[in-house]
Amino acid sequence: MSISKAIASQVTSQNTIEKRLEIQRLLEPTLVVSSSAGSDVVKGLTQTQKSLPPRYFYDDRGSELFEQICELPEYYVTRTETAILQKCAKEIAKITGDCELVELGSGSSTKTRIILDAYKQLGYPLRYLPIDVSAGMLETSAKQLLTDYPSLQVHAIAGTYEMALAQLIPKQLPSRMICFIGSTLGNLNPQECDVFLSEIKDALQVGEYFLLGVDLQKPKHILEAAYDDSQGVTAAFNLNMLDHLNRRFEGNFDTTQFEHLAFYNQTENQIEMHLKSMQKQTVELRALNLSVHFQPNETIFTEISRKFDINIIKQQLAAKGLKPLDVWTDANQWFGLLLCQLQA
Repeated sequence: MSISKAIASQVTSQNTIEKRLEIQRLLEPTLVVSSSAGSDVVKGLTQTQKSLPPRYFYDDRGSELFEQICELPEYYVTRTETAILQKCAKEIAKITGDCELVELGSGSSTKTRIILDAYKQLGYPLRYLPIDVSAGMLETSAKQLLTDYPSLQVHAIAGTYEMALAQLIPKQLPSRMICFIGSTLGNLNPQECDVFLSEIKDALQVGEYFLLGVDLQKPKHILEAAYDDSQGVTAAFNLNMLDHLNRRFEGNFDTTQFEHLAFYNQTENQIEMHLKSMQKQTVELRALNLSVHFQPNETIFTEISRKFDINIIKQQLAAKGLKPLDVWTDANQWFGLLLCQLQA
């Protein structure tokens, strides 16, 4: 092929991708601060137990670090769920039939490819609505998917789960499945979880589907290693939240003066992640007109990761009208994947 023909082919391919990709932006640009932006930061950092919402993990750098976490030897979650999906994806596709996929927290969409492959093998059209707060990660992964799946249509949504679920466009295929894989449900406390499942119910029509991944209870040493890895990637991910706040709200957090802390709370069946101040210090977030004072060893609570009992979560889903049709797990019973259908 001549150079001119190769260039023409690349241009044609790029044009084809652009025709199959829509990006809906629900979030304001990162560096623009509205009157309400950051109110959750102010609220969290002025409590007795300082805290930050986990959504501030996920700027573009945070999303990249999370992808690295998923590849760590200690972080069993991704490879365990991937193995389950490889076994059951075709069965899921057979149950749901002709169905478009909506994914919350899509990231690089790596595991989603397993599901797309199953629908493709059964001859179904492919339509995918990835949702993520990182617009950069969203666009990059969507374009790669469109290159690899020539018949795929993508409507990407840059926004929070709540925003996206409330503003989903009408489906174009006969049915729809919302996917919430990767154990992220564990980041919600019981009250938040209840609200979230109600939002899922409201976003679906009767007969449509919800695919949920949950991390199950297991020994403490396995859990703590997964959230405090030997390479320090999880620590970098946690500390990057402070860099994100610095950029977004004109802050002066010094990440060298905080350290990552993760432990398993056996009473609540949850991992807790904190950022611990190594000295007495004051931090300014000028865009929020906020000064935050820290004592030595005082912490910012950044994340929980709850570990579930499969029977209890099935009951909670059913109580919301999300009837579990099937449950898949691994030989160790470390992770569960549930396919639910909204009942009348």
